[in-house]
Amino acid sequence: MNAPDGWKHQNAVPPTDTAEPDYFHKVVDCQWACPAHTPVPGYIRLIAQGRFSDAYMLNRQSNVFPGILGRVCDRPCEPACRRDRVEDEPVAICRLKRVAADHKDDITDRLPKKPAKTNGKRIALIGAGPASFTVANDLAPFGYECTIFERFGEPGGLMRTNIPAFRLPEKVLSEELGYILDMGVELKLNSPVSSMKALLDEGYDAVFVGTGAPKGKELNLPGRDQSENIHIGIDWLESVAFEHTKAIGKKVLIIGVGNTAMDCCRTSLRLGADNVKVMARKPRAFFKASAWELEDAEAENVEIIVNHSPKEFVVDNGVLKGMLFETLEYVLDEKGNITKQTVTGEVVIECDDVVLAIGQDNAFPWIERDAGLEFGKWDMPLVDEVTFQSTREEVFFGGDAAFGPKNIIWAVEHGHQAAISIHQYCQQKLVTTRLPNGVKLAPTKMGMFEWSFSNSFDAAERRIMPHVELAKRFKDLGTEVELGFTAEQAATEVERCLNCDMQTVFNAPLCTECDACVDICPVECLTMTEPAAENVLREALEIPASNTEQALYVSPALPLTSRVMIKDENICLHCGLCAERCPTAAWDMQESEIIINHVEDMVPGASS
Repeated sequence: MNAPDGWKHQNAVPPTDTAEPDYFHKVVDCQWACPAHTPVPGYIRLIAQGRFSDAYMLNRQSNVFPGILGRVCDRPCEPACRRDRVEDEPVAICRLKRVAADHKDDITDRLPKKPAKTNGKRIALIGAGPASFTVANDLAPFGYECTIFERFGEPGGLMRTNIPAFRLPEKVLSEELGYILDMGVELKLNSPVSSMKALLDEGYDAVFVGTGAPKGKELNLPGRDQSENIHIGIDWLESVAFEHTKAIGKKVLIIGVGNTAMDCCRTSLRLGADNVKVMARKPRAFFKASAWELEDAEAENVEIIVNHSPKEFVVDNGVLKGMLFETLEYVLDEKGNITKQTVTGEVVIECDDVVLAIGQDNAFPWIERDAGLEFGKWDMPLVDEVTFQSTREEVFFGGDAAFGPKNIIWAVEHGHQAAISIHQYCQQKLVTTRLPNGVKLAPTKMGMFEWSFSNSFDAAERRIMPHVELAKRFKDLGTEVELGFTAEQAATEVERCLNCDMQTVFNAPLCTECDACVDICPVECLTMTEPAAENVLREALEIPASNTEQALYVSPALPLTSRVMIKDENICLHCGLCAERCPTAAWDMQESEIIINHVEDMVPGASS
């Protein structure tokens, strides 16, 4: 940002441009961290008001699958939640998403409808996973004829094949996919695409590839090909999902410590295993699985063993007896990085079955290398990271198929962006053209000291999700373990949200520099000081603003002394006390709505 003309103080930070959309967007840390930019505080307030259907619809605008993601999202929003800057635990954002989904009314009449007449543009979507369904969700209401090709007999992609029913019930999955199919989307099941060239010859105006990362990684060690009781994790989960596999041995080893490994170990228990061990090569700090996934597995008595590196499958006359592991020790530096690894011995651990869950790869054997698409490193297609367009202009990618394994919410955001590009391409416009994101501010004052939101700080601790008791979990695969928040839990948890989208908006010309706001601020995030460089301003606060990833607000020159008001956005509670105390209304609480554009915003008249 350039300093305005006449800015007198050399190297001083210029006034903050709060009209820049990403300024307030970044203040709403949860929404900023969410790949799909879900307006978290907005839907939590609607839940607090008992407006579950409204909360669901607001949520659905960005993440498309509130009921699904309210159960299985990787929750990038929660580590970003500023609640954990004032206490240990963030708001249970994911759990509250589920509250809206579980308690909503029938919302089918509020969903987009299939238009009476299509626009004649035909879109082929390969793979019935979250990315393809998001593209269809965005395009079908505007007359695009979307056809999804799925190799299995049921839609959902990894949401159906890799996430067990005890975490994601089939009813919830089918309901939210059904909302999109009811928009006039054609679904062709048991219809694998075996040739990109042949599909392109069918005359589709655009093709979207959302086939995920369907190939589980192998572990080529001695003995691998000598037993049928060694399984690839994602293939095994798929076989369980379609009821081809209904049992497993009593002693099971899971190799790997990602989220797929956690699903494999918990599924093993439900198929008859008595003793399940998850084998990790490195210490716990290096695990890829989410903390709550590990907790849920250990709550079911899964043993997680660290510092064991697989060396050999122990097989006797075709019967798997166990695995040989090297035991390891590590030396870590002060930053927690491994600086030395030492083999300390070997151990054999008995087992009847081994499930390999050490990662996934992409696989595109059906895309001919002379089909006009260029491939690069790791035999991945070259895909633009903004437009999701491949080197063949009518072919687009998204989800795990675009850049490798991530998670569902990333696939949803890829789908939104790819849908914009497909729309632009089909309308013969530049796919690089995107409307700029924006921000709207709306006053929230209802009285002299009354706001349209709950602004008092609630010191309650994060609610604990109730679970089905252990004795009842393993009777069948369809018993959902998490029961959802009770009404009391939901009512308490929504009050923990700090309403970070309710911004403290400052009008410098009205300020009389009375210090009332500085005195009353409960976290000491305000002060007035001479203009200076950013490092000096950050130290000028009573509690120095040490988080440089969060913006520091700097006002224009104050009218009486030409000092500046500064605010550390990082620790602000959005409590509104500054605005309540200010005698001249220089401070105000205003709700910020971040405008993230989708296809509907690119269609003239669609958003009106």
